[in-house]
Amino acid sequence: MDIPSLEELMVRKLNDQDNCDPAINPLVPVFNVLHGKWKNQVLFEIIALKNARFGQLNRKIPKITNTMLSTTLRELENDGLIMRTQYNEIPLRVEYTITKKGKDLLPVYYEMYKWGIMHQKE
Repeated sequence: MDIPSLEELMVRKLNDQDNCDPAINPLVPVFNVLHGKWKNQVLFEIIALKNARFGQLNRKIPKITNTMLSTTLRELENDGLIMRTQYNEIPLRVEYTITKKGKDLLPVYYEMYKWGIMHQKE
């Protein structure tokens, strides 16, 4: 299967109904997985920390509330981007790690990083 170039995708004429159909527009599931105020930052921190615990993430992202962090972690887990491992210890210990599907986003984040470097002074 030939993958169309970015230019071909940008000029393709899709009607409004088809534009939101994941079977026709493969960007729809990407946008659905990465949308949200905190998802990208939480995912990035989990990648950086390797094995992240709730408290570590809370300290790394000080403006996020506990409720929003819990919700975001649950969504990332449901999307298959992170794995939650619970250790039956006292006190209870939970760690979050990146999955293969999540690691597949690393080139995307690298391109976003480069874009940020290029445009941060604007």
